[in-house]
Amino acid sequence: MNSRKFLLGAILAALIAGIVPSGWSIQTGEMNGKIASRVLAETANGGSTEALVVLTQQADLSAAATLKTKLEKGYFVVNSLRVVAARTQAPILSLLQQRGVPYQSFYIVNMIKVTGDRNLMEELAARTDVSRIDANPRVRTALPGATGMDSTFRPSGVEWNIQKVKAPDVWALGFHGEGRVVAGADTGVQWDHPALKSHYRGWDGHNVNHDYNWHDATPDHSPVPIDPHGHGTFTVSEMVGDDGQGNQVGVAPGAKWIACRNMDSGGNGTPAQYTECFQFLIAPYPVGGGQGDPSKAPDSINNSWECPPSEGCSFDTLQSIVDAVRAAGIFPAMAAGNSGPSCSSIQYPPAIYASSVDVGALDSGNNIASFSSRGPVTVDGSRRTKPDLSAPGVNIRGAVPTNGYGSGWSGTSMAAPHVAGGVALLWQAKPNLVGNITSTESTMEHAAQHLTDVQASGYCRGPNIFKDNTFGYGLLNLLQAVQAP
Repeated sequence: MNSRKFLLGAILAALIAGIVPSGWSIQTGEMNGKIASRVLAETANGGSTEALVVLTQQADLSAAATLKTKLEKGYFVVNSLRVVAARTQAPILSLLQQRGVPYQSFYIVNMIKVTGDRNLMEELAARTDVSRIDANPRVRTALPGATGMDSTFRPSGVEWNIQKVKAPDVWALGFHGEGRVVAGADTGVQWDHPALKSHYRGWDGHNVNHDYNWHDATPDHSPVPIDPHGHGTFTVSEMVGDDGQGNQVGVAPGAKWIACRNMDSGGNGTPAQYTECFQFLIAPYPVGGGQGDPSKAPDSINNSWECPPSEGCSFDTLQSIVDAVRAAGIFPAMAAGNSGPSCSSIQYPPAIYASSVDVGALDSGNNIASFSSRGPVTVDGSRRTKPDLSAPGVNIRGAVPTNGYGSGWSGTSMAAPHVAGGVALLWQAKPNLVGNITSTESTMEHAAQHLTDVQASGYCRGPNIFKDNTFGYGLLNLLQAVQAP
């Protein structure tokens, strides 16, 4: 009798194995490998959490590379993303609406943020149109700050770091970044700071209009630009800052700026907030929402933040987003990170990606900062050489709320804006590069001042003599880039 029961049990088990989808766990009802461990933990014992439902089908943006203008690339990318998201998300959104489940739909990566319990996560994971369910953790980026405050009335002229990347030499040729637009995705901006007000795209000299120029993706949803931290104001000032009174802290004072706030006053952000800012910046829309317009997208975006997978961030989701930004003809400048001096310390999104342009930090003597993260990137198995470039990032002076200037800021956060702002100078001087990110990156890299200091603490070699895992191609040299054939 017992052997008969065993045989029947074995037959039943075989039948179940044949009809249950591959990857489905009979014991728990969860799709193995589809639901992030953090989501499983937060929905245990009846809990509820925010999660990011990434759909299986993602838009093919490869054709963007064949388009000639930045505007063509932008419209193609945005429209392609929207079409795929609208078509494939419809069944899931209908289900969520019927259930009364809170959600937020994205298209820059085909993804839906949902809030729900374990049952909802398992139901969504069981769908073939769902690739995975990522966590949406609240991540804190350790942001640098000032060691001193300077008087507004004691200007120091063109800051040493701006001179170091040869920006004044480019200005002397008549290029200050006029006609170009840079963007910051950070803690916000004090838009009416004397060093920034006249450079804000939303200010016409008499009136201000934040539509298409500002978005707050944090829970504050401020309709006007704010910066309770100061980091965002500082990094934007490095790109364009000049108050006309002798405080020349920016690389491209002729360019305009726009911004999206993706971190709160404590430097906390979430993958959904980072995604929302990138989506706003590839097709800016009015305050409060509305149809995005790719023609109002910036030329470059400075990203001085990180999203560690150790805290629940997904490698894959942010990579799709950075790839889309680049495909749209927008230059993605990234801080390499402040986890040096060990080799392979560039380990967090978005700096790890091939499509990101990473910037390491130097001091005034062109020495690599001990904190500057190094390559090669090993966390994804690629062993790609990073960073790509270096720029000043030690003891930097810039604008801070309210109407003041801070000195002593150090971090790769301070290095990256030199490159993001430098794009404005380069694209004004060489219009044929506009929207061509690969050629722009190549021009900057091959014009860089190669630095080799094997005595540097934590020197990490590269695969060739031109690029290493400490300095990348070397110190940004905007004059050489502008003059390159």
